[in-house]
Parts: sequence; C-alpha cells; structure tokens
Amino acid sequence: MIREITLGQYYPVDSVLHRLDSRTKLFGTMVFIISLFLANSLVAYGIATLFLALAIYLSKVPFSFMVRGLKAILFLLLISVSFNLFLTPGAEAFRIGFLKITWEGMRLAGFMALRLIYLVIGSSIMTLTTTPNELTDGLEKSLGFLKRVGVPVHEISMMMSIALRFIPILVEETDKIMKAQMARGADFESGNLIQKARNMVPLLVPLFISAFRRATDLAMAMEARCYHGGDGRTKMKPLCYKHRDHVTYLVYLLYLVVIVLFRG
Repeated sequence: MIREITLGQYYPVDSVLHRLDSRTKLFGTMVFIISLFLANSLVAYGIATLFLALAIYLSKVPFSFMVRGLKAILFLLLISVSFNLFLTPGAEAFRIGFLKITWEGMRLAGFMALRLIYLVIGSSIMTLTTTPNELTDGLEKSLGFLKRVGVPVHEISMMMSIALRFIPILVEETDKIMKAQMARGADFESGNLIQKARNMVPLLVPLFISAFRRATDLAMAMEARCYHGGDGRTKMKPLCYKHRDHVTYLVYLLYLVVIVLFRG
C-alpha cells in the first residue's frame, strides 16, 4: 500500500495540462474542490464526474496510475462511509442487527465516498502534471498579495513544495526499510490492531531518523549555496499566461456556474 501513493509524484508526458501555467492548475484544483462541497445532487456529481474525466483524458496520465493512490485512503474512506451510513437519522431502509440504515444515510454516504475519491484524484492530477519548481513558483505568484501584510509567501511555498517532493522519496524509503525488516523476520500483517501498531515501531524509528537526516542535509546544502529567502531572487523561467490559460479560466468559471445551478 505504501508504494501506491501517487500524491507528490510527477508524471512526465506532453499533454495539454502539462503545458498549462501552474497558477491555472492551482486555481482549477481549488475550483474543483469547492464544487465538490457545493454539489448535493446526482446531477451536480455527474457534471463533476465529466469534468474530472475530461481532466484525466487531457493529462495523458494512465487512469490506473491515478487510482493507485486511492488505496492509501481506503481505511479513511471506509470509516467516513460507515459513520454516515449508520449514524444518519431518517427513514429506515433496512436493518442489520441493531444497526439501522436510512435512505438519507445511504445518500450521504454515497456522496461522501465520491467526494473523498474525487478530492484525491483531482489533487493528484495537479501534482502529476506540475513539477515541484513550477508548483513553488505558482504558489508564490498566486499568494503574492499576502506579502503586503507581512506573510512570508516564498518560504511557505518553498516548504509546501519540499514537502510534496519528499513524499515519493519517503515512500520509497519506507518500502526499502519494510523489505529489510521483513527479511529479518518482521511481520507487519498478522495480529490484532494493537499488535500491528507495535510491529510498526521497527519501521517508524528508522524512517524518522532517515527523514531528519535528509532534512539536515537539505538545510546544509541550502546554506552552502547562500540561500536567504525570496527577496531579490529572480526566476529562470518566469511564469507567463498564454491564450490557453485564459480559455481554461473561462472553462472553470462555466463549470462552477453550472455546479451552482444544479447543486440540488
């Protein structure tokens, strides 16, 4: 399951989404997330499904590669669906022992499952089609107005970019440590929940040590290169909107208006 995490990975292909400005993709991801929380009907979720399917098609990233990331949230998905399914009051549909399932609960659980799945896939599309450097520049440029009130926009953007870049590195490191521990007789699968938690200790300790060591090496490398923040720094590839970006913004606006009209 560790190797199935796709968030933070970049998939290098030539596609329409890869050529878009990073600010355009950040804004589109925000619009898509807002639309998921606005949607409250089958029609609205159907429109969101078409929008997401179009984005996946234009990204040229294999759909099987994107859905791999859903395995990492499977436990969270089951908990969210179960709580909404069994704890939502309303008209009883049927009963399983002492557990009552209502029509309202099934509707809410279905929408919650779709919302979580679409959130993961939609966020993955942004990171799969945007390099960490482009993402940093896009965040810094988009939040530039906050500099006027003293917010360290460049530093925040850099931290978020580094965090996303380290996700696949830590996933790979976790997989190596897990294989090494299993070769020494460690068992991460059998036993109850408490035993599984105890079995994770030989995995988490070296993982944390490795993460802190990488963070220290990165800090030393940045200091050795006289890194001092965003003041006075120039960009090798300055961001510049093109015609396709303006057209994409219009598509975002049209999509959001349709979602609001058919939200339910």
